[in-house]
Parts: sequence; structure tokens; C-alpha cells
Amino acid sequence: MKNVLKLSVLASVSLLLAAPSSAQTTLKLSHFLPSVHGIHTDFIVPWTKQVTQCTGGEVQFEIYPGGTQLGNVAKQQEQVLAGVVDIAHGLHGIPRGRFPRTSLIELPFLTRDAGDASETLWELYPEYLAPEYQNLKVLALHAHNGGLIHTSEKKVETMEDMVGLRLRTPSPAISAALTALGATPQGLPPGAVYENIQKHVIDGTVFPWDPVKSFGLNEVLKYHLDAGFYTVPFFFVMNQSKYDSLPANVQTCIDDASGASLVAKFGDWWDKWDAAGRKEAVEANHVITELTDAERKRWRETLQPTIDAYIEQTTEQGVENAREIYERMAELLAEKRQ
Repeated sequence: MKNVLKLSVLASVSLLLAAPSSAQTTLKLSHFLPSVHGIHTDFIVPWTKQVTQCTGGEVQFEIYPGGTQLGNVAKQQEQVLAGVVDIAHGLHGIPRGRFPRTSLIELPFLTRDAGDASETLWELYPEYLAPEYQNLKVLALHAHNGGLIHTSEKKVETMEDMVGLRLRTPSPAISAALTALGATPQGLPPGAVYENIQKHVIDGTVFPWDPVKSFGLNEVLKYHLDAGFYTVPFFFVMNQSKYDSLPANVQTCIDDASGASLVAKFGDWWDKWDAAGRKEAVEANHVITELTDAERKRWRETLQPTIDAYIEQTTEQGVENAREIYERMAELLAEKRQ
């Protein structure tokens, strides 16, 4: 009888060991944009579905967009590092000073194309940018299309028109450029721009077309200068320890959905998102002006000392090869424009 019971127990244990695991992992993912934004609808949600499908449902996601308890733009990196969330999409420039290498791509007139900028960042990441992402699994780096200057009451066509304007700025590099052009930069998160324009605290903002629509800014803006003189980078990162703790098949699914194949999508995505913002402005009979070639040359020449000073400042802050990174960025971006 004892032998029968012993065999029965052993058989039961064997069946348990052989049975497929039904354990399910839920990963928390946060970002700072509204749930109607293309980042959420075209990128984040499909990405999570791809990983879930690839893992056969073993991995599920809880998504926390802007406006939720975990959607603060200034906390995306720290939340991932602290393990409050597992994955986050954030803006390099808020809060300032955390990504000096990556942020060199913000310097004026390097690029105005989201696809080129995103692919350049990803190509530079392993050799030049990786030190900024300690304890993070970098899933993607990307940037937006060239930013415009949007104003509520004053039309901007020339450098002289910039003098005295109070403009929302996304980062130190853009702040330095705006100051050199005669404007007064004001640091604000994207979601605070509408109210501050409405209350005449600021005169306008620098943005690509997309957030103008996403944050309802066409309601308080009237003039748009298509200067295309800067871009801003974003990160999509995962807590490295959390990634390392996942089964190999889950890691593979995350890797397959990320990296170069994901980065390559941002150019078309930004073109789509920007088109909607511009269309809305056109339908509202706003004034849209293109920066002339002659005026663009003036801006470039005026801003060159600011660019050099910013690179030197970055070097002094501990990025000894800041000039090399900037020049490599410029080289790759020039190759992509050909």
C-alpha cells in the first residue's frame, strides 16, 4: 500500500513538473501623452499587443498615459529606475540635464526629419550614447519632425520678429537658441502651454505640428512659422533588472518588437501625426509662413556661436567627446539627406 501511495505521489509530482506554466506576467508601462495621441494609439498600444501575442498571452500590460497617476512627463525615467513602472516612454529634456549626449541632436539646423533623426540616434546609441542609460534596457530612441514657432498674436517671419517673444521651450539647447534669436524662453511641460498662452503668460511655443493638435493649441494660436530648426529626442526604456528576470522567450518577444525595426516606424508616424495638426490650422484659417532660404542662412550664422558654446558647455560637464558626437550626428544626418 505504501509503495502504491509513493508511486501515486511521484506521478503527481511528475505531472506538475511536466505541465506548462500558466503563470502570467503583467508589466506596467507609462508615458506622458494623452490616450488620444498617436504615441498611444499607433505606437504604445500596438507594441504591447505585439508582445502579448508573441508570448501567447504570457505577458500582459497595464498602460498609464498622461493624466494618470504615473503619467507625469518629469518622472518617466525615475519611475523605471525605481521599478514603479517596468517600461516608460519619456522626453529627454524634462527634467533637464540627464541626457547631455543624446540632447546634442536638439541643436539648431541639424535635422528637420523625424525618420532621419530617429535612425541616427539609434545608430549612435551603442558607441556614443549608452553611458546615459545605466540600468535601463533601451527599447528605442526617436525624435520628432522639425519644430515650428507658433504664436498667438504676432506673426514671425524674420529674426527681428523674435525679439521679446516669450516662448515655451522644451530643453536647454532650444532655450539657448531662442535667447540668441532675441526671444525669452519659458520652461513648461507640454500640457501647461494652452493655459499659459490663454492667460498671456507666454506669446507662443516651439513644437512640431503634432502636439499643437494633441493639446488643442490651435484654439489659442494664429501664426505658425515653419522654421524646422530643431528636433527633440524621446526614449522608450525598460528597467534592466526586470528585463533580465523575464524568461528567454519573453525577452526575445520584447527584442523583436523593439530596436531598429521599431525606430524605423517613427518617420512615417510623425508625418501622419503632423499632417493632422497642420490640417486643423489650415481649416482654422491660420497664417502659415515658411522660413525663406535667405532668412534661414541668417539664423544659421547667428546661431553658430550658440551651438559652439553649447557643445563646449557639454564638454565641461563631463562629456569629453561632445564635439565628436555632434559631428558624427551631423555626418550621419547629412548622409541620410542625400
